[in-house]
Amino acid sequence: MPAPTLAPTLAAGREVVLPRAAEAMVWSGIGLPLERVAVPGVLLRPGDVLVEVELATICGSDVHTALGHRPAAKPLVLGHEQVGRIVATTQQSYAANGMPVRVGQRVVWSVTVSCGTCPRCRRGLPQKCLELAKYGHERMQRGWELSGGFATHVQVRAGTAIVVVDEQVPATVLAPASCATATAVAALGAASALVPLAGATVLVTGAGMLGVTACAMATDAGAVVVVSDPDTARRRLALDFGAAAVADPSAPGESPAGAASVLAALAQAGAAEPTIALELSGARPAVHTALDLIGIGGVVVLVGSVSPGDPVLLDPESVVRRLVTLRGVHNYTPGDLQQAVDYLSGAWHRHPFSALVGTTFPLEKTDDALALAATARHRRVGITPQPPATLG
Repeated sequence: MPAPTLAPTLAAGREVVLPRAAEAMVWSGIGLPLERVAVPGVLLRPGDVLVEVELATICGSDVHTALGHRPAAKPLVLGHEQVGRIVATTQQSYAANGMPVRVGQRVVWSVTVSCGTCPRCRRGLPQKCLELAKYGHERMQRGWELSGGFATHVQVRAGTAIVVVDEQVPATVLAPASCATATAVAALGAASALVPLAGATVLVTGAGMLGVTACAMATDAGAVVVVSDPDTARRRLALDFGAAAVADPSAPGESPAGAASVLAALAQAGAAEPTIALELSGARPAVHTALDLIGIGGVVVLVGSVSPGDPVLLDPESVVRRLVTLRGVHNYTPGDLQQAVDYLSGAWHRHPFSALVGTTFPLEKTDDALALAATARHRRVGITPQPPATLG
């Protein structure tokens, strides 16, 4: 396969020459095997950090890109869920809490790179920066070859939220923090800004990693959580993460297994009407379910609808008379990532977060890992660089 054509060189900075070349698995198109590309040196611009990857996990969006289900520039280093260790910094390199970072620290980082100065960043929306870049989503370019997690190293650019993590927390718990966990924090934050979680009844539609994470967080905050998912194994997993009850959206009509019946049974047992609904699946029927079942003064947070699809009909009179608030969440802020890490530092003892990552492949088997991830409905697939290429 010919070497990938790269975008123009970025601005020059401090050059870091690795004792052993970094390597990245590069996606060049649908149906093509990933190409292993060596990167012997890295240009760190002011504020950049070079991180050696300990473990990366495969998100559904990585699979969708590889299969051609979502548009993406090529060539591309996929991956945006990972944990690693800092091996090089600049004098201007800082964590999200404002503290300087140093070589040897174990870290996770946000999926987005933001400028910090545009109107959206100033409004508190850095995840929608006008100059936004995203790890695992950008065309590979000279000066930023190590731009995704499916690599031995990632060049973490200035404007990225970096969070130092505990040495004792397993990598399988931490790697998804920069996607599912932080997004769950953002979704619950959008809801709890209007309705307190303590004592609330929460409906979660979708029991993937995002759904069970949100379930655990809401339960730990004192909510009664009902999780709806058509997959039996996922419903069982939701119970392991604290769900008070589960529902099957594929159940017919007025079946006792349907979300409406499950919520009604909880109400008869003394639970409050549902005032928070988190739609995390992206399925159009699930959006309808959330809107139909939310109680008076409730808030519906849409998170899963990140791909084009058929529109959802909305009854404005029903929304008005029930005082319903509809909010959308996409990505998250640096504070959400910090809160996600803080939560996982204690919650991994209470909930089986580590079990959410199943088979782990060496870096050169990333094609096999993606193939398995396309069929694995219950757990993330991991990738770990073999062998690691540490700095001396």
